[in-house]
Amino acid sequence: MFRVAVIEGDGIGPEVTSAALKVLEKISKLYSIDIEIVKVPVGDAATKVYGTPLPDESWRIIKASDAILKGPVGETAGEVVVRIRRGLDLYANIRPSKALPGVKALRNDIDLVIVRENTEDVYVRAEYMLTEDVAVALRVISRKASERIARVAFELASKRRKKVTIVHKANVLSVSDGLFRECVYKVWQNYRDIELNEMYIDAAVMDLVRKPSRFDVIVTTNLFGDILSDLAAYVAGSIGIAPSANIGEEKAMFEPIHGAAFDIAGKGIANPTAMILCISWMLKWLGEKHKLTYYIRAGEAIENAVVEVLKEGKKLTPDLGGDSSTNEFTEAVLSKIR
Repeated sequence: MFRVAVIEGDGIGPEVTSAALKVLEKISKLYSIDIEIVKVPVGDAATKVYGTPLPDESWRIIKASDAILKGPVGETAGEVVVRIRRGLDLYANIRPSKALPGVKALRNDIDLVIVRENTEDVYVRAEYMLTEDVAVALRVISRKASERIARVAFELASKRRKKVTIVHKANVLSVSDGLFRECVYKVWQNYRDIELNEMYIDAAVMDLVRKPSRFDVIVTTNLFGDILSDLAAYVAGSIGIAPSANIGEEKAMFEPIHGAAFDIAGKGIANPTAMILCISWMLKWLGEKHKLTYYIRAGEAIENAVVEVLKEGKKLTPDLGGDSSTNEFTEAVLSKIR
């Protein structure tokens, strides 16, 4: 049995998490999946009750779990996500962006993966007031973190179209991004069958919209990866369809890249696609890690069901151009799971 800590989150978080857990419940029965779900209070709601967004007991359960399923957190997202990523050393943030059938994408030729270093950069949250009028933020880029994220990118590219693009700003940030770039080139020496090129972040943003087909795997630093992945999700059609994984040596956390969307919370129209795909990814990750092929097949069955529903286009949430509710979309996915 695997234990999964579930963070329902804030805003639409509980709604999309509930939808995803319904899918997990059905797939578990069909494929004999043995997972214990433990819900933990984390985020804005937890702050109101416990005075902190990540209570000690929640943190204990998260650390003892095999995987974490996290819904979107509201105003306390930075405190929650950074602590979990850094505390569990989930150093690889992986965010695929691909045009899916039935989704009106800005560019139908987008099919890429952003591999984002997940523990450093300005996200170490080392900020302070230098003077009354000057604020300073520390940016951390280390050789160890840069080299290990580069290996993740090259390994992933070796299973795709064998192309990696380094995105940086070393012409301005010559020391920090210079080190990152140097480390990726060093790791490349062991992957010379992979095509490697580089782009400045401003040019990459432009080409992500203008000609995304030029990208296969993008490897970049924490802040740049955060910006690029949101844009890539938009180009693929909707931020509501984009799952992400935060992967370390032993544990992983799966979360949609979208936020808590307080403006539509409680209306029953949130798109649960990303959260459902997080369930799919989590099962495949557990299956690959522990050599359980039926977990992998279960994850693939969920993904196939989602794609079928999107392709049919009969039960789509408003962000995808439809008028269906969160529950109606979820029921459509459940009906397709075999």
